[in-house]
Amino acid sequence: VAGLASVPAPAEAQSQDSRLYRVTSSGKLRVCQYPNYYAISYRNPTSGEIEGIDADLSKELARELGVELEIVESSFGTFIADLQADKCEIGMFGIGATLAKHLPASEMAIHPGPSAFSLAAARLAWPLSEVRTLTLHGRPLALLAAALQPGLKLMLLSDGRETPGQVAAYLTGAGFGASTMSVFEHMGGDAERRLDGTAADWPHPPGADFNTIAVALCRPARPAALGPTPGLDDDLYESDGQLTKREVRAATLSALRPGPGQLLWDVGAGSGSVAIEWMRSDPLAKAVAIESNPERIETIRLNADALGVPFLRIVEGRAPEALSGLEAPDAIFIGGGITGDNVLDACWSALKPGGKLVANVVTLEGEAALFAAQTRLGGQLSRIAVSRAEPVGPYQGWRPLMSVTQWAVTKPATDKAE
Repeated sequence: VAGLASVPAPAEAQSQDSRLYRVTSSGKLRVCQYPNYYAISYRNPTSGEIEGIDADLSKELARELGVELEIVESSFGTFIADLQADKCEIGMFGIGATLAKHLPASEMAIHPGPSAFSLAAARLAWPLSEVRTLTLHGRPLALLAAALQPGLKLMLLSDGRETPGQVAAYLTGAGFGASTMSVFEHMGGDAERRLDGTAADWPHPPGADFNTIAVALCRPARPAALGPTPGLDDDLYESDGQLTKREVRAATLSALRPGPGQLLWDVGAGSGSVAIEWMRSDPLAKAVAIESNPERIETIRLNADALGVPFLRIVEGRAPEALSGLEAPDAIFIGGGITGDNVLDACWSALKPGGKLVANVVTLEGEAALFAAQTRLGGQLSRIAVSRAEPVGPYQGWRPLMSVTQWAVTKPATDKAE
């Protein structure tokens, strides 16, 4: 529950421009709620009144403040706008993290309670430390792709009554149909219910909107399990040929060193493989794919969804112009365009101190640009040569891929280029 009020302070101690002062002065507390979840906040079909835990908490807060209560109907998509438009003083939403991006901590009061994950884990006797948690509430089902590992336990915050069936179908299509699922509805309430089954034979029709899903992933013979380690098979990507090959991709991600919360720019993203595997390395990793070709942009979107990172940001345009206004990155990969005017200088200028810049080239012109950059800025030049065994008549022989020259450099705290 996220709110913007606190325990009443003496009138003389309240700032006249604070929300609390306006509430106590007007004698009315306006609370935004989303009445779409039974037992949490819902409109009683008989009385037409909004009822549930959120309504009860709102009434208690209004009573403690000594003011009248007005419940304002809102939604997850409009709450921030409603709050900024002064339609309400507080909101009964589980969106503390979202609020913190828009408002100072002094304007917030977040009241914690037992989470759905904790309640469901307790009912299954699953240690939460051994469970991968994921929210599908207001988020695409494609996020599941990055979590599919044989034997892993998943806890999923559902988007609504249709989500369990959608999850079951997704798991079945990915080769995890034998996985067991448990759906918990209205935990902690009088209407609590548990539904069990396997993904491939999920027997239950859509139930309550308010539910949490627990999945014990099976160990299929041929799983579509990918894992966070860089170097996914090339055939997992849609591509027109502009794809950093698996072995080179693994070496590139190793040089970039992804980490939690860090942001990558993938400049000249092609099929998006480096940005996608950067984001797959950690749930908190972020990336921006910059690409000028419209067909490749659509390919990047398809690959990002298929491989479990639908929140990959895609910027259409050509560097350096397309880089303007982007958040400063912790790492940059230049997979195309290194010979373009001012591309390297713009990237180097934007890179945070201590950040990594990695560039791959296959042409002589590209190598010349990398050699000049290494002479000016330092770093390490490497040649990556890969050969793969392929049929030669009834035998096998080594077929070399194009050699890749890679330059990797860390930006110092004091930039020697300045």
